[in-house]
Amino acid sequence: MDEFIDIVTKQGEPTGKSVPKSIIHKEGHYHNTAHVWFYTNNGGVLLSQRSAKKIIFPLLWDVSVAGHIDTGETIIQGAIRETKEEIGLSLFENDLIKIGVYECFQTYENGIIDNEFHHSFISELKVALSDLIPQTEEVEALKLISTDDFKQLIDNINDNENHFVPSNKSYYETVLQNIIRRIK
Repeated sequence: MDEFIDIVTKQGEPTGKSVPKSIIHKEGHYHNTAHVWFYTNNGGVLLSQRSAKKIIFPLLWDVSVAGHIDTGETIIQGAIRETKEEIGLSLFENDLIKIGVYECFQTYENGIIDNEFHHSFISELKVALSDLIPQTEEVEALKLISTDDFKQLIDNINDNENHFVPSNKSYYETVLQNIIRRIK
């Protein structure tokens, strides 16, 4: 079943309109997503390998949890729901630390138009990696890497042999800086 997504303006303001997710990407409407980056207190960063079934960047490593905000949901509610769905982890609002909203406006060769506002959070991962349950439609695998390894992936983002989703390098650097500040 196609989920409905609220349309926002190019400035991120609500329009009061919503359309199915398939239409959002077909017509390039601006919309909100939530990104949750998990870290451990000993310097690990949780990466999620995108499912082989994904249309965009299948099998590449990316943000711990990401997803669209459904019609009528708050950003926080969407982040909590997506975390539960994608990795089986229950969160509370106070577990999430918002680090910003990042514009991601991209068009892909397959016709998908992503005009997304990534509402980005960091959160401490307080359970073992083995306690997480990946949603097979979204997540192929999960792994923890060190902040040093994460920095190397970012530094080599355009030269990393298709390991990591290419994206806005400054966005990843901001995520890493925020995680390092929380660990120290």
